[in-house]
Amino acid sequence: MFKAFRILVLLGILVTVAGTTLIARWQSQSWKRPQVVTLYPISAQGDAATQAYLDRLDDAAFAGLSSYFQAEAARYGLPLAEPVRVVLGRRVQVLPPAAPRDAGPIGAISWSLRMRWWAWRKTPPSSPRPDVKLFLIYHPPDFEGAVPHSIGLEKGRLGLVHLFASRAQQAQNEVVIAHEALHTFGATDKYDPATLLPVYPAGYADPGQEPRYPQARAELMGGRVPVREGEARIPASLRQTVIGPETAAEIGWTK
Repeated sequence: MFKAFRILVLLGILVTVAGTTLIARWQSQSWKRPQVVTLYPISAQGDAATQAYLDRLDDAAFAGLSSYFQAEAARYGLPLAEPVRVVLGRRVQVLPPAAPRDAGPIGAISWSLRMRWWAWRKTPPSSPRPDVKLFLIYHPPDFEGAVPHSIGLEKGRLGLVHLFASRAQQAQNEVVIAHEALHTFGATDKYDPATLLPVYPAGYADPGQEPRYPQARAELMGGRVPVREGEARIPASLRQTVIGPETAAEIGWTK
């Protein structure tokens, strides 16, 4: 009897989570109102340089994000003056659970659940109420090596974004933030994970261009500007990116 009760409770939880996820997905892609994306800065190592950088962070550091989404949505005829409202939230003092590397589907699901639980417990109060929570993990400007891979989750509508605590990197930081934000709306990556090269044609900003190379811009979810066969560069800012038609369809901007 007790075992049957436990199974019933677990089924109830699963149904509730699934229902909540479906409702959140419908709300995020209906675009009836601005979607609030709240950014929560975190120092990766607690070093003095990064702490000083975070002390100076203000809304101006992310001013390009809202206007970028507004301009891109207008290209697709979205009848919403402000599709995405970016808000700078309070700093978070505790690091989130580290994302697993090559842990397989079970490990990924386990981390996703732990991450959502952590976000529910550790996120500071914020107004307006966030639809999407992005935790910006800043690394020292002299950080050596590759930073961990950033992750955006549609289920749970949150993300971990690894950035550099440098004013010189702010424009490229906005590109990474915008990329992970679109994951929370249902956009998929459009690059080869093995090579990080954009996939043709969906990962190209101008797939019909002749000659094909060099491209002048990156498709945001393609991540890089293709300059020749087998070579691509990181865009310097959002001005060098566009949201392509396949991505626009995935996030509900087009039918």
